[in-house]
Amino acid sequence: MNIFVINSGSSSIKYQLITMPARTVVCSGIVERIGMLNSTIVHKIFMEGKPGLITAEMEILDHAAGLQEVARLLSHPVNGVVSDPSDINVVGHRVVHGGESFAATTVINSLVKEEIKKLFSLAPLHNPPNYLGIEVAEKIFTTATQVAVFDTAFHQTLPPKAYRFAIPADFYRTYGIRAYGFHGTSHKYVSAEAGRYLGNAGAKLITIHLGNGCSITAVENGKSIDTSMGMGPMNGLVMGTRSGDIDQSVIFHLVNQLGYDLDQVNSMLNKKSGMLGLTGFSDMRDIRREIEQGNEAAALAFEMYAYRIRKYIGAYTAILNGVDAIVFTGGVGENDVALRKMVASNLTFLGIHLNEEKNNQRIDGIREINTDNAAVKILIVPTNEELEIARQCYQLLSTTG
Repeated sequence: MNIFVINSGSSSIKYQLITMPARTVVCSGIVERIGMLNSTIVHKIFMEGKPGLITAEMEILDHAAGLQEVARLLSHPVNGVVSDPSDINVVGHRVVHGGESFAATTVINSLVKEEIKKLFSLAPLHNPPNYLGIEVAEKIFTTATQVAVFDTAFHQTLPPKAYRFAIPADFYRTYGIRAYGFHGTSHKYVSAEAGRYLGNAGAKLITIHLGNGCSITAVENGKSIDTSMGMGPMNGLVMGTRSGDIDQSVIFHLVNQLGYDLDQVNSMLNKKSGMLGLTGFSDMRDIRREIEQGNEAAALAFEMYAYRIRKYIGAYTAILNGVDAIVFTGGVGENDVALRKMVASNLTFLGIHLNEEKNNQRIDGIREINTDNAAVKILIVPTNEELEIARQCYQLLSTTG
């Protein structure tokens, strides 16, 4: 089964073609700067006898033009990996917000599309471009089954005590105001991989996804039981440009006393806060460089970032009544040696002991970086959201026939 996975953003399209059930990645790529004169395409091919990398810069006016160009590359007479777009059996779409409507991967039809549109207000930065990707793909891959995989679906197992807010109940009953959680595709993938590695599918896990966006999830018996992001993806951990947890009084003070309007506050908390607001940099590599050069603001921000993660580890260990492993994933979680060391420090009471030599090693795949006698495993599990989307699509369609 040839499954083409699409992650459509506001000005980009990320994609992979994966053959299932072999889990073979045939090609992958990204279209960036859509709508600009200097749009770019980076297309990687993993088939023998084909060029490994194709790059191009051109004017791509919209998502339709971008996906048309990707389809041309897929079926190029010389460098193509399929003979025709009709060779694509399934198109799997990442959709960020499924609300309470979607607790599982779903074949897309007109009713599903209407429901996704209704959820635009819950994820205004993400669901509209996700929806646009569906609309465009339906016109290009006309014979393929279109499938939606929702970031929020994994967290639909949260109990009411975890997802409800302590505000008047009508706001939940009438408007669906509650915590939904995000990064669910990544948390689902790495928790399953960690369970396999441990030989314990029911393990108590704390999965920590650290990229530009950051979230942490408590997982028990393969199910999410609490997660740091809420109704939107701003809550919880300190992130690249998002504030994470903040006292609500700050928002009222900004509006009522300092004259900010709500759009300005929303933009500040989403796009100008987090590590960017604290240091002027959102990329952890830049922040590490600043720390090495003696930048005290960068050092404090780094401590705040790790401190918030440790607080959540403590809280989630409590609600799990113990933990078998904590799992680092995402670009920062998988690669930042110093961050993992700082997070794991001062957690010895919980049975968490880092082996610095193992932590410093650069090894592909799943690995553990705890000491040999530690009660709690510390795992690095590389995430693969595209593979998880392909796997969910394959499982859905294999089951339904």
